[in-house]
Amino acid sequence: MDNPKYMEITVSTTSSASDAVSDALMALGAAGTQILDRADLPDTDHPLHDWELMDQSVIDAMPEDVQVKAWYPEEEAARILETLAARLPLLRRTLSDPGTLKITTAEAEQTDWSENWKKYYKPFRAGKRLVIKPTWESWDRQEGDLVVEMDPGMAFGTGTHETTALCVEMIEEYYRGGAFLDVGTGSGILAICAGLLGAGDVTAVDIDPDAVRVAKENVEKNGLQGKVDVRQGDLIKGLDRSFDFAAANILAPIVCLLCGPLFSHLKPGSLFICSGILAEQEDTVRKALADSGYRVLEVRRKKDWVAFAAKRP
Repeated sequence: MDNPKYMEITVSTTSSASDAVSDALMALGAAGTQILDRADLPDTDHPLHDWELMDQSVIDAMPEDVQVKAWYPEEEAARILETLAARLPLLRRTLSDPGTLKITTAEAEQTDWSENWKKYYKPFRAGKRLVIKPTWESWDRQEGDLVVEMDPGMAFGTGTHETTALCVEMIEEYYRGGAFLDVGTGSGILAICAGLLGAGDVTAVDIDPDAVRVAKENVEKNGLQGKVDVRQGDLIKGLDRSFDFAAANILAPIVCLLCGPLFSHLKPGSLFICSGILAEQEDTVRKALADSGYRVLEVRRKKDWVAFAAKRP
């Protein structure tokens, strides 16, 4: 039986706008998206660690501009392109630096895109002990390493994006035990990190059923069944318990909406790690945290992204 035909739609953009473009493509029913951004690769001229060295062929294969690729059934392509062309002017008005937003298309079979992204995803050290490793790659384990086996599929959260990396670093630094909540778990990476750090009571929530499926599979790959409970839900709606630690790697407006309701689900002295926040949104999120009663312990930055560690008094 022939593989089903898909249309690959590529939008040229910038690093800061790539997530918004990806969201727009997913909203049109994409079977998946892929962001190709040279900024996500280590600086080979000035690597911070030996594990940041990368084969030059991988770097050479990356496009010069930032590209967001999405795939749709071939029979839907004409409608999708028409709708996308109508929506791009809104993105241009709402994003500070959207880039060209040039659209290109190509034919593709499912096997072309469903595995193709894996060549850009390599093992790396996300914290002092935590290592994020694709399931199809090998890693020379060092003493004390906690290796997270990941197959993100089409769910967000490979650990390579600055927002996820910031959360992983801060969870490793601040988590000291107790019930852990991961809001918007995506691939499950933050919940799995907590489990490997010793958490035996982890709740991971995502509204996307595909993300829930992927996260459950990754939890099993890391042997954390019984410790990490992955469930479908809208943020914290329906949760009737309290937690000692919470993490949310989502968009800044959602962090602002979440931090107030979350406060009542955190025990006194609990910590809240949040990211997905662009640098220009830092003050807005800081105010939302303060207005909700949190005390900001630390603000950490990577490139254009910001993460907060905040405490419930």
